[in-house]
Amino acid sequence: MMRRLLILSVAGFLTAMAPMSMQAAEMEFAAVEQVDDQADVSIEGQTVCVTGAQGQELIVVSLTGRQVMKVTVESASQRIELNIPKGCYILKVGKVVRKIQVR
Repeated sequence: MMRRLLILSVAGFLTAMAPMSMQAAEMEFAAVEQVDDQADVSIEGQTVCVTGAQGQELIVVSLTGRQVMKVTVESASQRIELNIPKGCYILKVGKVVRKIQVR
């Protein structure tokens, strides 16, 4: 009798957990879809090439946390000249964050 009760309670627990695992799988899939919407950022010397971030802001922050530069990306593919001193910086466009070094 105890064994049967234990089996039924375990079966009920597993049945209750099944919808949660399905929701987790759907959330992971949704997160993968959002990756395609991210901007592409590449650095060439003192020029930053940004694609796929039209209407978003490019923010450059020093390693001390001070905002050095802020520019709105106006086209689908834009080149932005960084007029900042040499050093290491954090660059952010939308959800994309990169550590860069200006030489």
